[in-house]
Amino acid sequence: MTEVSFYILPSESLQDRYLFACKLIEKAYRSGHFCYVLTDSADQSRIIDDLLWTFRAGSFIPHQIYTGELPGLEKVILIGSLAAPEHWQKTLFNLSSRIPDIGPQTERILEILDNSEATKELGRNRYRQYKQSGMKVTDIKIGST
Repeated sequence: MTEVSFYILPSESLQDRYLFACKLIEKAYRSGHFCYVLTDSADQSRIIDDLLWTFRAGSFIPHQIYTGELPGLEKVILIGSLAAPEHWQKTLFNLSSRIPDIGPQTERILEILDNSEATKELGRNRYRQYKQSGMKVTDIKIGST
């Protein structure tokens, strides 16, 4: 069964949301998870791509933007607004405003919400949809970032 974790940040800052996502992506990568980061647009994908290079000095996370063509290596983080390719469906980071397409191999979805009303409202809708689909959903309130 797919588990969904909602991380709720105290800040309304989109930048804080993206930086927190980078920290979680780094943690997943260091744990051996080669995840997919779902975004709403090519612009949002580029922002995450850029931040993964710069968010922390000394950090190296192999990643690339996914545009429909599979990378040469499987041990890389993919970022994109398309559905995750098969080998990257196990762990999904959802930075988009929609429910990700998932496959039977999807074990975990991580939702990262800032404290803005627009983001929280979209998050509440996804939360309900996940629950109605029978997924295990938890929420984690994060202190100051």
